Formats: sequence, structure tokens, C-alpha cells
Amino acid sequence: MFYSIRHITKFKYGAPIHENVMDARMHPCTDDHQQCLSFYLHVRPATSVFSYQDYLYNTIHHFNIPGLHTELSITAEATVQVTAPLPLPAMLPSDAWAAVDQSSTDMAHWEMVMPSTFTPATPALLALAEELQIERRADPLTVLHELNRVINRTFAYVPKATRVDSPIDEAIAQRRGVCQDYAHIMLALVRNVLHMPCRYVSGYLYHNQADRSTSGATHAWVEVLLPDLGWVGFDPTNDLMAGERHIRVAVGRDYNDVPPTQGVFKGKASSELSVSVHVRKTDDLAVIEDPVFNGSEPSSAPAVVSYAASPAMDWLEQLEQQQQQQQQ
Repeated sequence: MFYSIRHITKFKYGAPIHENVMDARMHPCTDDHQQCLSFYLHVRPATSVFSYQDYLYNTIHHFNIPGLHTELSITAEATVQVTAPLPLPAMLPSDAWAAVDQSSTDMAHWEMVMPSTFTPATPALLALAEELQIERRADPLTVLHELNRVINRTFAYVPKATRVDSPIDEAIAQRRGVCQDYAHIMLALVRNVLHMPCRYVSGYLYHNQADRSTSGATHAWVEVLLPDLGWVGFDPTNDLMAGERHIRVAVGRDYNDVPPTQGVFKGKASSELSVSVHVRKTDDLAVIEDPVFNGSEPSSAPAVVSYAASPAMDWLEQLEQQQQQQQQ
């Protein structure tokens, strides 16, 4: 399946700020089941942007806007091909828990086993685990299916019920939250009660009418490392297995590792954030004939990053452009 994604983030500041340093995690990843065929990043005011990969292979775009400005706009546009993962077995062998314990001691996965900022073993979490009867039994895959379902049925999806920095105890007490809360609660239970390596996934979901989550926002779900299956995705918000409609952008211990935007600015000003996300299916022929590929096959097409200039550039931006033109 081919998808076109547009993710727009806008910051408005109550007064002119002097500098803005920002990281953006909006570039869909490329792996066994997903290919990012094209990617554009438009930043206004215009500035130089460079990208790098962190140790989990997430792509991060970094930029610095040194001039005075009262607004910042970041628009990410991507074309992605997603293939459905292989069907899962009905259950895992009886010795699968021993294999889970072995993978949990692997140094490559220890960060995904230990509690993190948003997944501590709080008294409220342990009480929830007892209430929902979360424990090792049967086989790991069966238990995870049950956990995915019971979290979905225990918590109501309510937009703006929590904040981006809300601890899991708030959602547990209210029995409501958003996809970030669902993912953090499942991660906390898997790590602290089932003692399995698991990670937070930030990305997008192509919605249908049965989904709970909001279509105009990013999405979050969970991946658990299972013997012989690798990282398997669970979406407790919608009681789904992550599949052809889930578009992965970044993975980490929790949301704290993978926010779409993260930065600081200089100046005494309030800030107002607005975000819109649009995901639509794209005809595969139209994608392949996109001019960005210049006739090459999509699998070999490089990601492209472009920068759009603001109509009202300050003097520093104009000077930078003049210097660049002189060097060419």
C-alpha cells in the first residue's frame, strides 16, 4: 500500500524570539515492511537543515534559526510504501518464556526492559496489573493479545484528556487518555510485570471508521520482542495488531525519546502549538511517476529534503542567501 503524508506543525510566539534550535522526527523509516520513497521538509523562516541517525536508526532533522521571528512552520511531506507483515502463529511454543528471559538479558535490549521516564512501576500501575490479572501464563503471544484487548476495553479514548507530559498515573486514575497513554501503560505493564523487551513507536495511522484514535494527529503504539518473530507491533488504542495501515517514524523507550519536534528558543515569550496530519492512499503508478524519482525505481530513490523560504525574511536570512549565491 502506498501513502502520502503531510504533517504540519506551527509555533506562534507571543513576542519576537531571538533564536530557535529544533530537532524534528518526521521522516518515516525504511525497513523490511516499509519504504520511505520520498521526503520533503519545509521550514519557515528559511534556514539550513541537516539530518542524522541516532543509535536506534531514527532519522532526525536539526536546524537553528538565529534571527528574530514570531512564527515557526515545519511541513513534512512523505510518500511511503507499506507491506503487511507475515501472519503470526496462533501461539508460541511452551518454552517461549525461557527464550524471552534470555533476550531480556541481552545488553542490546536492556534499555527496552528497564522502566523509563513514562513507564515506572508506580503503585497505581501495580494495582492495575492485579486488577486486570496481568501475569505470565500460557505463552507470551497469547498474553500480549489479551493485554492489548483489555487495555483497549479498560480505558476510554478522550482527546486532550491528558497532556503530552502526563505521567501514566493520571490516565490510570481517570481511565481515559489518548494513544500516547495507551502505549505507555502497555509498555509499563510489559516491562514491569511481564519483564519483556518492548519499545514505543511513533508514527501515523491510515484511519478507518472503526478506529478510536484521532485522524488528524500522529499515532503511537507498542512493539514487543518475541522469540523467532522479532519486533511485533500492538496497537492498544484500537485493539489492533500493527499492520499495513501503520506507518512507522521512530522508536524509543517512550515518548520522551521520539517527540515529533523538540527544541528550545531564546526570548521571553509564550508559545502556541498547532498540529495537523493528513494521511491518504496514493495510486502506486502516480507514486512511481513522481518527478522526484527522475525515472529511477522507487526502491533506489534517495530521500529528498527541500527548504521553503518565508515571504518576510529578516536581514540575517537575506545575508545568508546572498553569501550562498556569491559562493555558487
